[in-house]
Amino acid sequence: MCVSCGRSYPVGERFCPDCRLPLSYGDTEPDRRPASELQQRARKIKPQLTEGELIRVAGARNQAEGEFIQGLLLEEGVPSVLRRSAGFDVPDFLAAGPRDVLVPASGVDTAREVLLEAELIRTADPAGSAVSPVRLLAALIVALAVGALVVWLVADVLR
Repeated sequence: MCVSCGRSYPVGERFCPDCRLPLSYGDTEPDRRPASELQQRARKIKPQLTEGELIRVAGARNQAEGEFIQGLLLEEGVPSVLRRSAGFDVPDFLAAGPRDVLVPASGVDTAREVLLEAELIRTADPAGSAVSPVRLLAALIVALAVGALVVWLVADVLR
């Protein structure tokens, strides 16, 4: 049926010859199947969040927790991938072990906002919580100097 002029045409026709508009068949449209679960998931993904290399945004203790995080991200349109964390491989327990949740670079900010809101990560900037190697070395040298001073004082008092 043409949505403009209202005329009906056979199912094989795709356009109204008079109006040149696509025809609408309603429930009688051929090849009209319900969308599969995979298609429904794909429709939720926002295309602008699919570009760039994969970046780790969260860690999960096991596969079930990782899939939960993936579901949260998918509800906001962020595609994600689960990967076994490095150094953990137990083939007998396929769902066991830590997982990394990876998202495309364009979706990192949105993913971190979602995970912060769900209280699954602590800060928006994971690099901010990492200790700088220079600061760590300085702290170790100061601790060594204080320790040497205490040992020297104790040895001096015992003489």
